[in-house]
Amino acid sequence: MKYITKLLKVFFLCLSIVISSCEKKQNDIPVGKIIVQKDSINFGEIGLNGTRKLKSFAVKGKDVYKETVAEVTGDFEISIDKINFLKTVTIPAEKINSGIHLTIRCIPTGEGEIKGAISISGENFEQVNIALTAIAVNMVQVSAFNNQRLAFGGGFKQSAKNTVNFPVNPENVEKITMFVQLRCPNGGCNAWDMYANIKVKDPKSGEWYEMGRFITPYGVDNHQREKGFDIDVTDFKSLLCGDVDLKAFIEVWGADGWLISVDFELIEGTPDYKYYNIAPILDYDAHSLAGIPYGVQNSFDVDKCVNVPDKAEQTVLRTIITGWGHATPKDPDGRPCAEWCFRTHNILIDGVKTFTHELKAIGCNNNPVNNQKGNWQPDRAGWCPGMEVPVRRDIFNSSMAGIQFCYKYELEQWVNNMVNGKAYYAISSFVIVKSNSPLEKPVVE
Repeated sequence: MKYITKLLKVFFLCLSIVISSCEKKQNDIPVGKIIVQKDSINFGEIGLNGTRKLKSFAVKGKDVYKETVAEVTGDFEISIDKINFLKTVTIPAEKINSGIHLTIRCIPTGEGEIKGAISISGENFEQVNIALTAIAVNMVQVSAFNNQRLAFGGGFKQSAKNTVNFPVNPENVEKITMFVQLRCPNGGCNAWDMYANIKVKDPKSGEWYEMGRFITPYGVDNHQREKGFDIDVTDFKSLLCGDVDLKAFIEVWGADGWLISVDFELIEGTPDYKYYNIAPILDYDAHSLAGIPYGVQNSFDVDKCVNVPDKAEQTVLRTIITGWGHATPKDPDGRPCAEWCFRTHNILIDGVKTFTHELKAIGCNNNPVNNQKGNWQPDRAGWCPGMEVPVRRDIFNSSMAGIQFCYKYELEQWVNNMVNGKAYYAISSFVIVKSNSPLEKPVVE
């Protein structure tokens, strides 16, 4: 009996040592952590019909000691290499501790709101959850230019034209977005911030209308923007149907130039108005120095009379404007005109200041295209290198149906002393009329 008692004592002593050792080992495991910079990801509007949209985000572990599992729910899939997309992926500890980018893909299975989530879990850290949302819509995608080389010299040109088909009925189009991607040709991108735009041809008049303007980055592409520069061109929907003539232009002065791709996304649904029509008021937008000379006497016509059709239910003015030149005298803050000098311009309607355009800082330092090689960070007057130029839309308080109004674009007063060259404002301005009944084009005189 004494022998058995002694054995039991030894057994329980060994057992307590093992338990103590296990507890000590357990206590030696550090508390880990998963670091992410967002708790939600919104995909925005995404098209049906097999459309796939990607979003990537950074994940970094701290003291994670075993593999991590990332799982998604809803109409989403996840990948660690942007090639293989699954509902669940497993990430080795050393990889997540070093930091990794996870990519989420949305594949909508039906129209409307989509909700899902990502869960990131493991043994020694608290689970991280990220909400996923999207809205699936009927969308038509049109590619207009695909890596089209634009340059000056070397057998290349500053502009290119293309005819593409937009297979939509504009009466059902709710929104049209134009995306402009810039890539570098072999040898690198052009080194300068250059004036550029995309135009559409009016088949009846043969005139080219500026839909969007952008400024190239200094010597780099714009890959930081997921789909490129993003410009709402819904105002031109009466022209963006059937076979459409488009023109891409970059005022580049080198044989390096750019590879430009232009794509459109057309959302079909319930538009604000079924019918649009558009007419140009000012079109001094061929290139940066084709604009209105600033601070000197000139013969540019900025006074127009606009006749609005009887069935108009809404009337809108659409303006794009950028200043160029380093003319003097400089402003008190040292800014020459018209690239740098902050100005407030006005649109006069029947002699009354009705709409105001402020050409001031828009945050060049915060541009997502932020790895540029030149002086991209200082604020210009209303535009930035490597960014789309703002579209200024002014909506009349009344429909203006059947009314003739007098339009004048008034630049803020300033006198060029001609010591350091000229200043210019490249400008395009349009009148857009909308209705739920078919309506004629505005007449501009």
